[in-house]
Amino acid sequence: MAQSLVRLCAKEVVSDHSSSPSWLRWVPRELYRALLEAAFACRRPLAVGELVQRWPERTLRVGGRRKPGQAAPNRLCIQALLLAIVKGLSDQSALQVLDICGLQGDEGGVGDPMGGWSLTVALCTMVVQARAGAQRTQRIEGDRERKRFSALESERDLKRERGQRKGGKELHGDREKTVPPGPASEEEQIKGIRRRMEMERKRVNAETGLGGSKREIEEKEANCDALVHVRADLFVNARSWERVRVALGTSGPLKLQCRYLRVEEISVASIRTLLNLLPCRGLLGIDVRYSSLGVAGLAELLPLLSAFPELNSLRLHYCNLDIRRDHLGQEEVLRDLSQGLAQLKELRRLSLTALRLPGQLRLLLSLPQPLEIMELPYLSLSPADLAYLSCSHHASTLQQLDISENRLDKDTLPSIRRLLSQASSSLQHLSLSGCGLTDALLGHLLPSLGGCWALKSLAFALNPLSMAGLLDLVRTAARMPSLRHLLYPNPLEDYQPGLPDLPSSAQLLDWPLNEATDVNMTSSQLNRVLIESGCSELFLTCDLLNYDKDLLE
Repeated sequence: MAQSLVRLCAKEVVSDHSSSPSWLRWVPRELYRALLEAAFACRRPLAVGELVQRWPERTLRVGGRRKPGQAAPNRLCIQALLLAIVKGLSDQSALQVLDICGLQGDEGGVGDPMGGWSLTVALCTMVVQARAGAQRTQRIEGDRERKRFSALESERDLKRERGQRKGGKELHGDREKTVPPGPASEEEQIKGIRRRMEMERKRVNAETGLGGSKREIEEKEANCDALVHVRADLFVNARSWERVRVALGTSGPLKLQCRYLRVEEISVASIRTLLNLLPCRGLLGIDVRYSSLGVAGLAELLPLLSAFPELNSLRLHYCNLDIRRDHLGQEEVLRDLSQGLAQLKELRRLSLTALRLPGQLRLLLSLPQPLEIMELPYLSLSPADLAYLSCSHHASTLQQLDISENRLDKDTLPSIRRLLSQASSSLQHLSLSGCGLTDALLGHLLPSLGGCWALKSLAFALNPLSMAGLLDLVRTAARMPSLRHLLYPNPLEDYQPGLPDLPSSAQLLDWPLNEATDVNMTSSQLNRVLIESGCSELFLTCDLLNYDKDLLE
C-alpha cells in the first residue's frame, strides 16, 4: 500500500514541471527512483532530464525486462535522458555507470518508443558529442594555463631584470654585489604545472597496474579517462556501422560498453572491426543476421569471440552457411568451425537458423559444456542429427528447444521421444511448429510430451492436425502442471477446400481459411475443454505473428 502511495504522489509531483526548481533540491535521494519511474510513465521528458542530471547515486539502471502490457519508454524521454547525461558531466554528478540494457522498444509501437537501431545511433552521437565537449573544455583550460605560464614567466623576467639593474648600481671597488635571483619556488612552480598531467598519468598507471596485452592496456587507459560508463545493447547494420565504429574507438568522458551485439547485413571484415573495438568484459551475446558469412567466414570470427570470457549466447540467422555444395577443403573448414565453438567456454545459448547443415550437428555441438538454449529451425536436420541430439550431454540440461520447420516422421519420432524424456525435468519452452506432425504422429508423441512437467510454453503451429487431433493436444496440455501458453494450429477443417493430403507448413500459412467457418467456434470449443479439465491458467492462441516465447516469462 505504501509503495502504491509513493507512485501516486510521484506522478502528481512530476506532472507540474514549473515548480520543480523549488523542490528538487530538497528531494531525498531515496525518492529519485520513484520520481524517475513516474516521469517515464507519464512521459515527462523535462522531469526526466532534471532528475538524471542531478542523479545522486553512482549507478542508474533504466530498462530491463518489462512487465506484460508495460509500454516501452517514450522516445522524447530517452532523448532527454541522454542529453542530461552529457550535461551532467560538467556538473560533477555522482553518476558513474548508466545501464540502459533492454531499454529499446519496437519501432512504431504504442507511445512512440525508440527502437534498437535508433537508440544505438543516439548513444553513439552522445559519446561523440561528449568527447567534443571535453576537448573544448580542455582547450579553454589550456588557454588559461598558457596565460598563467606567460604571466609567471613575465613576472620572473621582470624581477630578474630589476635585480640585475640593482646589482649593477651597487658596485663597491672591484667587488660586485649581486642581488640574488628571485625565489626558486617560481621556476619549480612552472615546471610542476607543465609536468602535472604527465605525473598524474604515471601515478594512475601505477595504481591501476596497467599491464598485460596491448588491448587490455588500451582498455584500462580508456577506463581511467571515462567519467561515466554506458552499458547498452547495440544494433548495428550497414547504415550505422561507421558511427558505431567511431563511438567505440573514441576515448572520452563517456565509455560505451555492450551487453548484446546485434549485427545485420554487414561483412565479415566489419564484424571483425567491431569485435576488436569492444571491451573484453561485459559482452554476453552476439546475434548475426542476414550476413553472408559462409562457413569460412564464421570459422574466421569464432577465434575472436573466444576473447570475450563472459560470452554465453551466439545466434546466427540466415548467414548463408551451406555445405551441401561440393567445395574443396570443406571438411577442414568444418573442423575449424567446431574447434572455434569449443573455445567458447561459457556458451549456453546457440541459435542456428536456416544454415542448411544436414548431418553436421554432432560436429557443431561437440562442446565441452552442455547448452541450455538450443534453437535449430530450418536446419534440415537428418535422422542422424536427431538421434545424436537425443543421446548428447545437452539433452538433460535443455531449457529451451526450437526445432521448428524440421520435418519429422515415423523414423525420427523415437529420437524426439527419447529427447523429451531426457529433458523432461528441465525443458521450459518447446517449439515444434511446422514439423509435419499429423494426428497419427501426434498420438505417438503425446505421452512423452505430457511427461515434460516443467514445460511453460509449447508452440505447435502450422502442423496438419484435424479437429480431433487438436482436441487431443489441448486435453494433454491441460494436464501439464506448468504449461501456461499453447500456440495451436488451425485445424484442417477451418481451411478452404483444395489442400493436399499432407500439406506443408508453407501451404498452411498461405492457404485461406474458410469464411463460412467461424474460427471463434474452434476457440470456444478448445476453451470448453479447458473448463471441463479444471484448467484456468492455460492461455490458448493461434496468432502465430504475435507469439513470442521471449516475452512469456
